[in-house]
Amino acid sequence: MIISIVSVFLYALMDGLSIYLTMPLLDALFQQGGTSTKTEVDSSSSTSSLIPEWVNNTINDISLSFQTYILSGDVADVLLKISILIIIAFALKNIFSYISSYFMAYVEQGMIRDLRNKLYQHLHKLPMSFFKNEKTGDLISRITSDVGIIQTSVTSVFLNIFRDPITILVFFGIAFSISWKLTLFSLLIVPLSIGVIGWIGSRLRKQSLLLQKKLGNITALLQETISGVKIVKAFGMEGYENKRFKRETQHFFEIILKKVRISNISSPTTEIIAVILGAVIIYYGGRLVLIENEIKASEFMVFLFAIFQMMPPMKQMSTLNNKIQESIGAASRVFEVLDTKPNITNIENPKSLDSFNDEIRFENVTFEYSDSPEKILDCVNIKAKKGEIIAFVGSSGAGKTTLVDLIPRFYDPTKGRILIDDKDIKQVRIEDLRKLMGIVTQETVLFNETVINNIAYGLSDTPMDRVIDAAKIANAHNFILELPNGYETIIGEQGTKISGGQRQRLSIARALLKNPPIMIFDEATSALDNESEVLVQEAIEHLMKERTTFVIAHRLSTIRNADKIYVLEKGQIVQEGKHDELLLNENGIYKKLYELQFRSQAEMNNGKEG
Repeated sequence: MIISIVSVFLYALMDGLSIYLTMPLLDALFQQGGTSTKTEVDSSSSTSSLIPEWVNNTINDISLSFQTYILSGDVADVLLKISILIIIAFALKNIFSYISSYFMAYVEQGMIRDLRNKLYQHLHKLPMSFFKNEKTGDLISRITSDVGIIQTSVTSVFLNIFRDPITILVFFGIAFSISWKLTLFSLLIVPLSIGVIGWIGSRLRKQSLLLQKKLGNITALLQETISGVKIVKAFGMEGYENKRFKRETQHFFEIILKKVRISNISSPTTEIIAVILGAVIIYYGGRLVLIENEIKASEFMVFLFAIFQMMPPMKQMSTLNNKIQESIGAASRVFEVLDTKPNITNIENPKSLDSFNDEIRFENVTFEYSDSPEKILDCVNIKAKKGEIIAFVGSSGAGKTTLVDLIPRFYDPTKGRILIDDKDIKQVRIEDLRKLMGIVTQETVLFNETVINNIAYGLSDTPMDRVIDAAKIANAHNFILELPNGYETIIGEQGTKISGGQRQRLSIARALLKNPPIMIFDEATSALDNESEVLVQEAIEHLMKERTTFVIAHRLSTIRNADKIYVLEKGQIVQEGKHDELLLNENGIYKKLYELQFRSQAEMNNGKEG
């Protein structure tokens, strides 16, 4: 940054010098070298009432020395000196311009990289409740599109916020040294421009914010339809989805046109004001040269050069505000995420937890979402001893998934507490807590990576034989070997290149390799066919050995051997006990669920036989 700012300053000086050299050049061409020095001193003395005398004297001394050197000798010598100095000035100007641009790009690209990294890292700190209320596509849009707009704006800001003001000051100094009256007169453009620029900028910020929100909606719609393309095709909804997409893109089209219309007003408006003022300056300056004889023609020409050299950076400064407003619109969406405080964090001095030795206990646990008054869990009390299999059953919406999500602190209870080995999990370091757990869900999460990288996810430098052993126990080894490249096969986004049962077995192998003392199964076999279910269930039974296991059961036949079964209804535990014990209660929910499933299974089997 320092190198860039210094280079910008030197660039502006060289730019000013290249223009200033035209004055002795014009004097030499028009054979006015002999009177130049005297006129310079006389004209500059008119500034003595406005600036300190020592500054005035210093400027006069430098100007006198410079012109004495340049204008000494015959005309050929003067022209040679001026030509060489012009070449040097322009060469240095472009060298400093390159240096400033390169290092400024280094700074601004580094800032954007850090912003994008910080945003991505912050997303991982946010609780599950945040993602429950946000669209995936919109979050992706914020990290990519919104940060990209900030990047474009930052590029312009960094290049112009230092270069343009310095350039304006340099040329203002040149113009002021020639005629302070003419310079102050020319500055009438500033107050006229500020009002126009401010009005346009406020309108532009509003449109930019609307534009980014609409782009986020388009990205979210794309993400939804691409991920659900099978359903779209199955229901013949291509036409409906096309209409939805066209409606969103039409709104985007209308907003961006409005934004372009507002944005493009700024530059021509500023230029028209500048041209009007320029014409007035030419008239007023011409009178000072031709009628009042206050300045020479060469000085007036250099003054005009200086004033018109100030126009492009002033014009850039006017559009700079527009770019800043665009950036503010995009940045507000980015910082809306960054400013979201994670409500599930480590306390100031968390307790470490290296192992699980005794029991996990729920004490009067109640949970409700912040945006809903309805209780998802209501005063739940549970005990799970080390090595036990604990199952949860109940109708959809009873609170089963929310209950197991509280154990790894994806959410925190609204009331009550959860203890592991008599330690409140809120007092335990989150990283330590989650290292003790493995999770297999109905919606298997796999990555567009090789089989081996999916199984060894989160475990670096894992020996190949351990990966193979985990795959064998999970009944995955045989189908992996049948894949085109075996363990090096890339399985596609979300594992789309393999079947649902195969995906589940890979996720179980991943959990086995992690070897956690606590396992959570969230309806892991509910979406599988009978053949896949047998293989997956067998793999799950391997995984349950010598582990404390929490199971959300879709099929009650899979939890017959559970040490304790909790039946949930509307967030409350209404029954608990072993499988056989619960079946003895003729009026219990568990008995009804079991008979319902048994009847449905029998009807399916009869249908197959028929």
